[in-house]
Amino acid sequence: MSDNQAFVVSSVNEEQEQLQARFQELGYLFFKRYVPDATCNDLLASLLAQTGQQVALDPASGLPTLRGRPFVEADTDWDIIYPRIQALEEFHGFFHTRPMLDLMRLVSGTEVFVYPMKMARISTPGKIGYETPPHQDAYSHHAGPTMAGIWVALHDISAPMGRVKVLPGSHKGGVRKVFKAAGVGGVQCEIYPDETCWHVADSARGDVLIFHSATVHKAEPNTTDSTVRMSVDTRFCDYGAPVFSTNLEPHHGWRIDGLDWQRVYRDWRHKDYQYYWKEYPNLF
Repeated sequence: MSDNQAFVVSSVNEEQEQLQARFQELGYLFFKRYVPDATCNDLLASLLAQTGQQVALDPASGLPTLRGRPFVEADTDWDIIYPRIQALEEFHGFFHTRPMLDLMRLVSGTEVFVYPMKMARISTPGKIGYETPPHQDAYSHHAGPTMAGIWVALHDISAPMGRVKVLPGSHKGGVRKVFKAAGVGGVQCEIYPDETCWHVADSARGDVLIFHSATVHKAEPNTTDSTVRMSVDTRFCDYGAPVFSTNLEPHHGWRIDGLDWQRVYRDWRHKDYQYYWKEYPNLF
């Protein structure tokens, strides 16, 4: 039986040393309403426009709502929608904007490298049992200790929609054993018997969660009738830290035919964030 406690909330107005100490103690930092509403609304609208009306904004609630069949990552519907999302210039560019980079630098204390792999998450109802199981990015991304995830809520997220949960302090023991599991990613890491307290909270539009590469985290199931949870995330590390080659492909590019950078960049207006990672000094 697990117990939940609310995320410890951090502020960009705190001293950097205090934030970094909290990050090293808890393995995460949670910032409220960091990304402006207008930015979230615009990005969410761009993502929704790629779903072919399978997910649309409900005018009454202002939340994404399922209009078509339920789907999960790697389903046929997902494989049709996701390449369109991956091709969005504003989706990739969002993580390279100054406010996002400033937040990453605040946590890392140095210059950062933003991974080229950007992720959009679409959690529909009707797929209980397929939610992301407990895992560590250090394993799945072959990443070192300076890598962190940065996750952004594009709309208000309550418990029934399926929130992100983290196991505080779980990064301190390094990378854990994994075994096969149902859900996104297909693997789960070991959870120790005394680890019963998870941190989780409802999120508001624009909330940001940053978590250590070895912090165990998972998703709750979406138990709503029709509301879809949507968010975006990527990974970053101290500039110069090693970055493994699988992180240099578009997300799901390893399994969706034709989802490569040439396709992603095809209709972009600018070249600022195209192939920027090829000059990175520590790829392996």
